[in-house]
Amino acid sequence: MSASDTALSVSDVNRRARQALERDFGELWVEGELSGVSRPGSGHVYFTLKDDRAQLRCALFRNRARFVAAPMRDGDQVKVRGRLSIFEPRGDYQLIVEAVQAAGVGELLAAYERLKAKLAAEGVFANARPLPYPPRHLLVLTSPSGAAIRDVLAVLAARWPQVQVTLIPVPVQGREAAPALISALGLLNRQSALDPARDAILITRGGGSLEDLWAFNDEHLARAILHSRLPVMSAVGHEVDVTLADFAADVRAPTPSAAAEQLVPDRRELEARLTTLRSRLERAQLGRLEREAQRLDHLRARLRHPREALARQRTTLAQLEARLVRAIRGQLATERRREAHLAQRLAAHPPGRQLEQASQRLARARGRLIPAMQRDLAFRQERLGGLARELQAVSPLAVLGRGYAILEDDHGQVVRRAADTQPGQALTARLGEGRLRLEVKRRLKK
Repeated sequence: MSASDTALSVSDVNRRARQALERDFGELWVEGELSGVSRPGSGHVYFTLKDDRAQLRCALFRNRARFVAAPMRDGDQVKVRGRLSIFEPRGDYQLIVEAVQAAGVGELLAAYERLKAKLAAEGVFANARPLPYPPRHLLVLTSPSGAAIRDVLAVLAARWPQVQVTLIPVPVQGREAAPALISALGLLNRQSALDPARDAILITRGGGSLEDLWAFNDEHLARAILHSRLPVMSAVGHEVDVTLADFAADVRAPTPSAAAEQLVPDRRELEARLTTLRSRLERAQLGRLEREAQRLDHLRARLRHPREALARQRTTLAQLEARLVRAIRGQLATERRREAHLAQRLAAHPPGRQLEQASQRLARARGRLIPAMQRDLAFRQERLGGLARELQAVSPLAVLGRGYAILEDDHGQVVRRAADTQPGQALTARLGEGRLRLEVKRRLKK
């Protein structure tokens, strides 16, 4: 038999292998850790299920993915139910997943959470220094062949080409990545020409699985970022990826492109704003010039030669002087007439004659006043004597003078009845002349 009679096509081999896998294994449950979870626009979910010794590619198609409640994140420990198969066009060995159940947190994610809590308690994530905006010199720590540096350079060139960029090539994946990043940070911080107020460091790389980004979860790298003399921005992975380097940095950006946008202003926006401000300034200048020109014309129309002003002042001064002279003369004439009138009145009524007449009136009034005062005094004395006699007739003291007495208790109340007193009570007796202090011995019957 020739070789051509026994040879199988590639399609036949893949088909037979698929049929053998599906027939021999059937439906099975597999437990492992999720890695490289991908959700393309088709709605299918592709991922790798792994343990510490092997990996298994898996596919969860859209009609089954919509029934999965688990979030399916890198590092999650899950149990999946499915059938082993081969994707014939590529010969890929994979597990067609029918259901997914959460089986606990993966070892990498658990280690990440433990280290994050430890560093947070130690204050490693306390940095929050402002970055210079824009930086004079930007030092980028990343892979020279990765998409991250291309994105950063493209955004910087479009937004702010004036910034000086220095690429520090370092590995961003694998065991050597973290030591290389730490060494580069130490080297940059020892450069005396770099100024923290004007220069900044950007640590960046593109997206990947939790394992791909694990170098940026290194404890020593986080501490090196904390102690960096130069401010540090971290932009590792996609927006959903958050590493310990992001927490330790002064500023975090969700992607490399977003980091470049945060670091520098947009030249086009500034140019547009500058153009707007220039237009506003030109309009304001033209308006000011027009207003000042109108004001100048108005002042020029009001302005007169100083000789004209002096002539007007001289005329006004002469008029005021003439009015003042006339006013003074009129006032003097008025005062002279008033003086002559007063002199005539004084001559007609000399003070000596008025004084003599007043003395005569005073003597006559004194002659009438003395007899009138004597008659009034006698009348008032007689009336006062009558009132005194009437008062004496009704006065209680007159009764006391005939041998009677008035008894009063300690409160000054008059005692009118024996029943109002008590044996031993002290009383005061008011007599016609003087007072007596008495004590009640007993009350007598009527």
